[in-house]
Amino acid sequence: MQAIPVFLLTTRKTLKTKQTKTHHFQQLFVSLHPKNVRAGKKQESLFSQTSSRNHLSYEQQVHSMKDLSKREQSNTRINSAEHENLRAGLKDFAAIDFETANNERSSVCSVGIVIVRNGEIVDSFYSLIQPEPNYYNYWCSQVHGLCQEDTEDAPVFPKVWAQIEPLIEGLPLVAHNKPFDESCLKAVFRVYQMDYPDYEFYDTLAASRRAFRYLENHQLHTVAAECGYCLENHHNALADAEACAWIAREIL
Repeated sequence: MQAIPVFLLTTRKTLKTKQTKTHHFQQLFVSLHPKNVRAGKKQESLFSQTSSRNHLSYEQQVHSMKDLSKREQSNTRINSAEHENLRAGLKDFAAIDFETANNERSSVCSVGIVIVRNGEIVDSFYSLIQPEPNYYNYWCSQVHGLCQEDTEDAPVFPKVWAQIEPLIEGLPLVAHNKPFDESCLKAVFRVYQMDYPDYEFYDTLAASRRAFRYLENHQLHTVAAECGYCLENHHNALADAEACAWIAREIL
């Protein structure tokens, strides 16, 4: 057998020692990252947790990881007291949702309204609208399924709003992604030279990001499901308004 030079053995040993130290330092650095430190509680380092799991069976490791995931999720939830402080305490409001025919915000082609009083849904309204400008692009039709033929004989916005106005009188409006629906409403008021009443708007999207930080996303159907509502006809304006109302009752 060929003899290995002493300096090579020494080099290998030194390299192995350095790698081990580097590995331990990396694990310690990760364990001390703010995301891995729980406020007010002394936590095991990531290294000690990993070391202990190495001696567990596969099934025990799976259960251990699930427990860690649950703790991670529970730690991101807002406690009930903090959640109550964030709530606006809305009991009476009107949830609203628009669908548009094209990229112009004034091109509303359908509207859904759900009226909530004293925390209960008491009325709803839905109408197709002849959009302005009156054309549909492919992508908008792909989203909501409406096309030119659907709104060819639909009333124009002022006639539709004349029916909505008495329903929402004195109520704040609520939308999921307020910037979109509010801008649609303002744009179509401007196109028809109507006086905008400066409606008070609340946003369930912003509220859900505070209340449900642990969700993978805060799209309407995801947040509605978290609040116990199954949204089956997404992008139908009335269905979306009802989902929004359900969410608002839970978190606003």
